[in-house]
Amino acid sequence: MRTQTRDRRKSRGPARARKAEVHYASQLRRVARQVGQFIGMFPPGDAEALPTITRMLEHYSDALSDWAVRTATKMLENVNQRDMQGWLELASEMSVALKDEIRGAPTGQLFKSLLDEQVELIKSLPRDAAKRVHELTIKGLEDSTRAKEIAKEIARSGEVTASRANLIARTEVARAASTLTQARAEHIGSTGYIWRTSRDSDVRHSHKQMEGKFVRWDSPPTLSDGTTTHAGQIYNCRCYPEPVIPEV
Repeated sequence: MRTQTRDRRKSRGPARARKAEVHYASQLRRVARQVGQFIGMFPPGDAEALPTITRMLEHYSDALSDWAVRTATKMLENVNQRDMQGWLELASEMSVALKDEIRGAPTGQLFKSLLDEQVELIKSLPRDAAKRVHELTIKGLEDSTRAKEIAKEIARSGEVTASRANLIARTEVARAASTLTQARAEHIGSTGYIWRTSRDSDVRHSHKQMEGKFVRWDSPPTLSDGTTTHAGQIYNCRCYPEPVIPEV
């Protein structure tokens, strides 16, 4: 059986992928700003304020549920639509039967799983900030010589949370795209893909070594840095899978 690749450099739409990431990050940074405002209401390093800060951030995390669902759903729908469009463009060049197969791919449960994971990540932003403030405050009490330094770190809580928000957006948009591509590819009989990088200076060495290599979907590779992952499915990764599909 002959095979061909779905060249995502043509159908992936890098600009649109970046747009999805930028929009998602901007939404998550709204949470970071609110976290910073809550923590900024109290003197950095004040142990007596810890219970109140923790309680406020836990309540905020719980209150985010509905907003998190809406925000994550919008991101995933954007990524899903982009991936589906790429597949349909390919199908139009091959056969009507393939187009029907792609449309019938069982991505519903996968979408729900991705959504649940996104909601938890969003809600973890305030909780993790509360944990960080607690740990820093305790360090300040244990080592008074570092009190000023630690107070500055506590004051940076909003900034630190914003950095994590950016990382989540960058990681999760790529991971969602890669995971949806895998589901559709396997549904039409693909056994693997060609690993592609973004081909710029930010690509980590272990990923650069994977450029152009064939990878089976059922066997994620262990890279030279010790991580085991598919393209685009690990933190801060902008690589993507170029599926090898049966030619019909």
